[in-house]
Amino acid sequence: MEKIQGLQVYKFGGASVKDAAAILNLCRIVRDFGPQGPLVIVVSAMGKTTNALEEIFQLAYAGKSCQSQLAALRKYHFDTIAGVIPISFGSEHVYDETEALFKELESRLKQVDLNGNFDEQYDQVVSFGELLASRVLALLLAWYGPVHYLDCRPLIRTDENWRDAGVKWPETERNIAETLPLLLAKGIVVTQGFLGGTADGRTTTLGREGSDYTAAILAYCLRAESVTIWKDVAGLLNADPKIFPDTVRYPEISYRETIEMAYYGASVIHPKTLKPLADRNIPLRVKSFLDPAAEGTLIHDCQHPALAPAFIRKTDQALLSFASKDFSFISEENMAVIFGALAQAKLKINVMQNSAISFSVCVDYSERRVHQLLDLLREQFTLHYNTGLTLFTIKNYDAASIARLTAGKRLLLEQRTRHTFQFVCQG
Repeated sequence: MEKIQGLQVYKFGGASVKDAAAILNLCRIVRDFGPQGPLVIVVSAMGKTTNALEEIFQLAYAGKSCQSQLAALRKYHFDTIAGVIPISFGSEHVYDETEALFKELESRLKQVDLNGNFDEQYDQVVSFGELLASRVLALLLAWYGPVHYLDCRPLIRTDENWRDAGVKWPETERNIAETLPLLLAKGIVVTQGFLGGTADGRTTTLGREGSDYTAAILAYCLRAESVTIWKDVAGLLNADPKIFPDTVRYPEISYRETIEMAYYGASVIHPKTLKPLADRNIPLRVKSFLDPAAEGTLIHDCQHPALAPAFIRKTDQALLSFASKDFSFISEENMAVIFGALAQAKLKINVMQNSAISFSVCVDYSERRVHQLLDLLREQFTLHYNTGLTLFTIKNYDAASIARLTAGKRLLLEQRTRHTFQFVCQG
């Protein structure tokens, strides 16, 4: 497709639309700091809506009532709308369209079946967070100028790998190229992050916190000038400021460094976001919606001096250990069986280490998936696992940073390469 001159993609996360004040601030950013040219806005679910929908789905899947949780979620959305535009201002259509989505959600919850595919049904329910947020934002932004709501699910074509769907790029690029330029010629386009769709119209999700990835998909397919992710921090930092008080902002950083940090669990950027942007040399900016005039961080193809060590923490980890039952060595054949079972249970390895007769992996803990893995492997291996653990990663470590982070902790596993030090500990 022909490049759309000046096109930018903005992604706003849940904190950017968590309440009326946040949405009004978002509108101010678009009005005062937005581009003069075409703009696509990708939005996540409002506040903690995804967590609420996960709880609602779990209750429905277990055959329990979720009416009080659903009522609370409905009230939260309507209270937010009322805080932006009171119903007396002639905004009844905003309430009507939001209510219609909640009725559709209720209908979907009634179809949840204990004997059905858990992950597929999860996607059909949890996706309503982004559908609600994008619909509300599009309707409210329309008070400031021409805005077009877009349902991205028919455009971002994926496979059926529920909860972590893979994008079918040729079909997706064709769909987006045929649809978006016409809408962008008429105004701002608002759409959902996190979502895609199968060829037969079923909703898929791109992985938790996948809205960043959606912004990158759209930017890649539209050959955008840049992508901006609006966060509640000053840019890409070397650590989470909620955990580490003395953080450092990176003014600029390369695609490669950022991809590695995201892979290890840095929460600012979804791991899949960088590759499509790097493939088309599209710069990514991370800026603060609390201080939109500030510089932020520029992520692009660049060379820079050594970076300050990055500290990354992942909680709720499980350390799984597999030992051969006959005391034979852990061979490549054994490891192939273990890797196959991990893939089948959809458990992503964060760290792995082997000895003569055992093999250990650290994964994000999911009781259902860990027990599925154990069922697959218990006949061949002796299995042990610990939960409630924390994985720390230090990127670009030095002796001082290791000493600082490991002090007073009981390490269950540690590993270092030329540039990365990782350890698993209790608590």
